[in-house]
Amino acid sequence: MTGKFGFGKSVGMGFDAAVERVTAELANEGFGVLTQIDVKATLKKKLGEDMRPYLILGACNPKLAHQAISTVPDIGLLLPCNVLVREDDEENVHVQFMDPASVLGLVDDPRLQPLALQVKQKLEKVMAAL
Repeated sequence: MTGKFGFGKSVGMGFDAAVERVTAELANEGFGVLTQIDVKATLKKKLGEDMRPYLILGACNPKLAHQAISTVPDIGLLLPCNVLVREDDEENVHVQFMDPASVLGLVDDPRLQPLALQVKQKLEKVMAAL
């Protein structure tokens, strides 16, 4: 599962287990989860719509975020790194990662390229561990 702005994979576990596992693996790579957006609950509350579990995690590696902000102060508009956990059905749960190289490529500053690559490599390690 790779696209213009992200990459990911299907995981052989339930939704809650996938959220728990990806959160733990993110921590192993120095990321904390700053935000959790429960899209399913929000759409139910605001629109009365039912949908399968769909959770957006806002992951941040403080050291790398500090480097990015120190380089380009406005980079906060593109932070944190989003990680999507979604369930298509009981047997198909996907974990997808925002591609920091793609997103940070929006900023025309070559100083960010090595940092974006470093973040992407860490997120790819998280994906591989799932």
